[in-house]
Amino acid sequence: MKLLTTSAMALALLANSAAAEGELVLYHWFEYIPAELLEKFTAETGIKVTMDTYDSNEAMLASLKAGGIGTYDLAVPTDYMVSIMIGEGLLDTVKEGELAKKSNISPEWADPSFDPGRMHSVPYQWGSTSFAVDTDVYTGDINTTDILFNPPAELSGKINMIDSQGEVMALASVHMGIPQCTNDREQLKALNDMLQNAKQHWASFNSDTAKEVLVSGDATVGMIFDGFSAKAREERASITYAFPTQGYLVWMDSIALLKDAPNRDNAIAFMDFMLEPENIAAVSNFARYGLGVSGAEEFLDPALATLPEANPPATAGEGVFVIPCDQETQAVYDQIWTNLKN
Repeated sequence: MKLLTTSAMALALLANSAAAEGELVLYHWFEYIPAELLEKFTAETGIKVTMDTYDSNEAMLASLKAGGIGTYDLAVPTDYMVSIMIGEGLLDTVKEGELAKKSNISPEWADPSFDPGRMHSVPYQWGSTSFAVDTDVYTGDINTTDILFNPPAELSGKINMIDSQGEVMALASVHMGIPQCTNDREQLKALNDMLQNAKQHWASFNSDTAKEVLVSGDATVGMIFDGFSAKAREERASITYAFPTQGYLVWMDSIALLKDAPNRDNAIAFMDFMLEPENIAAVSNFARYGLGVSGAEEFLDPALATLPEANPPATAGEGVFVIPCDQETQAVYDQIWTNLKN
């Protein structure tokens, strides 16, 4: 995994070497694309792919701002982070006609609020973020956010949280029934206090081992992405994904063209490659998430349609997207997060 402490000099050297013809440098989530698909892209195009990984949107953003722009060609941010990256001038514009397969984008994902007209990105995968519980260990009601934020004594010290500021803070707001990005002082104080109290019951903050700690039994509860939870359940049948009555999070990850991409034409070729139904279906079959490309149904594992992690029950609360805050409000949320991690 690329460390945020990587020197600017090393990044510059990588950028110069990556500018050679026939290469692509991809900045991607961990455990989220089958190696065989990258090999297929190379076989079809002759373009060699180098991939670094990250475990949260915030880590990716920090790395890019610390010197990664001009090093990587593409990143895979989540919806709210696409908005932030556009606002900070970190994404290039895909010109009209550059993507031969742009018409393959499903209508519901063709003009999203986070990237109107898909000027900077193409759909990758979509899903939800909630938490999973080993129901062989805990037999009570799991469909409540109290499991994370006000857990029963028997779960204290057995909870893993993903290390993702945007999602933890958003789900905390859902739990409290307050608006995301609130600037009400009393609500912000209550949010901070609630999180500080909840933290006493958490064993860890970890995203890239969110599946493993549940499978191993090191955690009984874990905040997790739905596809990751489905893969965990395949290894430990008692792992059950929760759909809280208070609500849960939904998201869409996109492949975004980075500013000053050293291999821009190859980046466009990869975006087109991932708009091929068979190729993006291979990602869904591997990662167990939904996709945003039309015509992929025939290539999908039929089991995806009936995954319990992808089919909320009638009792589930509303699925909500993470909302990007204005700069002043975000500074307060950043401080709450810093307090939480200290």
